[in-house]
Formats: sequence, C-alpha cells, structure tokens
Amino acid sequence: MENISNDKVLEALSQVMDPDLRKDVVSLGMIRDVTIDGNNVSFRFVLTTPACPVRDQLETQAREAVEQIPGVGDVNVKMDASVPKQRSVADKKMVDGVSNIIAVSSGKGGVGKSTVAVNLATALAETGARVGILDSDVYGPNIPIMLGLNAQPRTLGNRIVPLEAYGLKVMSMGFLADEDTPLIWRGPMLHSVIQQFLYQVIWGELDYLVADLPPGTGDVQLSLVQSGPLAGGVIVTTPQDVALSDARKGVMMFRQVEVPILGIVENMSYFACPHCGERTEIFSSGGGKRISEMYRVPFLGQIPLDMEIRIGGDEGKPITIASPDGPTAAVFRGMAQQLAARISTLNLESDPPVELQV
Repeated sequence: MENISNDKVLEALSQVMDPDLRKDVVSLGMIRDVTIDGNNVSFRFVLTTPACPVRDQLETQAREAVEQIPGVGDVNVKMDASVPKQRSVADKKMVDGVSNIIAVSSGKGGVGKSTVAVNLATALAETGARVGILDSDVYGPNIPIMLGLNAQPRTLGNRIVPLEAYGLKVMSMGFLADEDTPLIWRGPMLHSVIQQFLYQVIWGELDYLVADLPPGTGDVQLSLVQSGPLAGGVIVTTPQDVALSDARKGVMMFRQVEVPILGIVENMSYFACPHCGERTEIFSSGGGKRISEMYRVPFLGQIPLDMEIRIGGDEGKPITIASPDGPTAAVFRGMAQQLAARISTLNLESDPPVELQV
C-alpha cells in the first residue's frame, strides 16, 4: 500500500475549484487541519461564508478527490466557515469586531429599502452568520417596527448594548427618540450620531453589519462612508422610470466615494395572483436588470409584490421568518447567498490567501 501524505492530499484537493473565486480551494486557504490516521484522511473545509450556495457541491468534490488517492480508506470532511474581513481603508477606522459593513441604499423613498435590508439580514443570519443591523435612517427609523422592538437599549459605561431580534443585533434612533417627535438635525449632528452608532455600540463579533441608509444621497450617506469602511453597497429600486433615474444616482454616488456596488435589487417587480398564479407587472419590470447591465454591476434579483411582506413588516415579523418556506423568502435567501459570495470574492481578491494549516 502506498504511503498517504499531506502533500498527496493537498495535491488532490488542489483540483477542486471554487466556482465564484475561480481558484482552487488549496491556494485559497480553505483546507485546514489535514490529519492522516492509517489509511483514513480527515480535514476541515473552511468556506468563505456560511451562506455558500455550493456548499454541498464543494464537499462532494473534495471527498471524491481524496478518495481517488490510492490506498485511502474513509474520508472525513468537516465543513466550516470563516467570513473574510473587508479590506482596511486608509484614514478609516475599522469597527471593533465587525468584519463587513453592507450599506443598503435607495435613490428615493418608498421603494422598500428597509424591507430588503431586514430580510437580507435575517436570511444571512439563518445561515449561521453573525449579523447586525444598523438603522441609520435617522429621520425615519422603521427597523424597530419591522423587527417588533420597542424597548430602550441599556448602556455599559459609555457604550450602548444593542437590542436583539431573530438572531440580529439591532441599533436604531427609533430606540432613543419618541416616535412622534421629529428630529430636526443638521449635518454635524447627523455625523455625530452615525459615529456613535458605529463606534460606541457594543456590536461584538459580527460577520456582517447591514446598514439601512435613508433614501437619497445626503448627509447620512456621506457620514457613513466617511466614518467607517464599507464592504460595499446594495441599491434597491422599483421598475418604473422615476425610481430607476434615482437608482442611477445611487450607483454614481457609490462609485464617486469608491465603494464597491454589491448588487441591484428590483423590488415590487410583479404581482402573482394567489388564485391563478397569473403574473402582472404593475410598475413595469426589468428596469433593475437594465441598470445592472448598463453599469456592469451584479443584479441580485426581483422581489414580487407580496401581501405577506407588508403584513410581516407591520407585525414585526419579516417574511423570511414568518413564511420561511414560501417563494418570496426563497428569493431573499438567494439574494443573501449572492451577496455573501460577492463580499468574499472582493475581500479575497484584495488580500493574500490564508496560510495552509496541515
């Protein structure tokens, strides 16, 4: 019987390619803790996100690759995940414990940006990722309602302990201000509160912090970009021309401040009759896809007009939680997987691979 060595195991595994990163899993540093016991081989396969859509495919390919080594008996693959941290940016202070900040933006109000932010966050958390959501829409904080939270956060020294819902850590101005009292603040005050939400909240260890931005391209967006490094931005639009015009401005805003665009989401794309299934495109359709092609950025998908989305938002139970097996929840889940893969790709393109641990 031929001797089985770590080198032979790694050589076999180097034939397995990550379809998103287009590199082999050994050079990407995904193979850890190779152990050989007689003719049995075990190793840890560390994915770049718990939301990896090809997890089972990669596990099967890795197992079969090692089984082809002459003399190998049992192959034990332990699947794990470690989300790469976003690249550091000069003159930007990283947020303690937070690996990646995702900004969810829209060029105009009323397109369902907060709904998308909440459901993307819960879909990411569902995979086992550690997720927080920052409601940075200071003037119109809707996240507390959408997550069914109405308490005040406690403090620990001079820092704020975020509230929690559905596995998310949550911070919002809605926790601190009376819901009937309008905030009439100028730019410096907005900048100060964004700084506090980033650096004085005890976020703990998070793979993703989803920041729900106010609509438009104003002071809060600029403060968030200036204060903390962003892994990238997601732009939410609806299909009609007036929304698409504003979405294009959102694309240009992120490009001007050198923030990667993670994808375009088209909300309210169509209405599917619950009785006959006929699809009606109330606000037209396909505009989000056209913008993504025009600016060569990823298109994450279309979200239908679904009454359950509205009910879940009003009752504080997102559709990904209320109807996890429904078709709309599946759309959000697919978007979250694409988002996680895109972030991992950007991070690993900018950083050297992890050293092999054998």
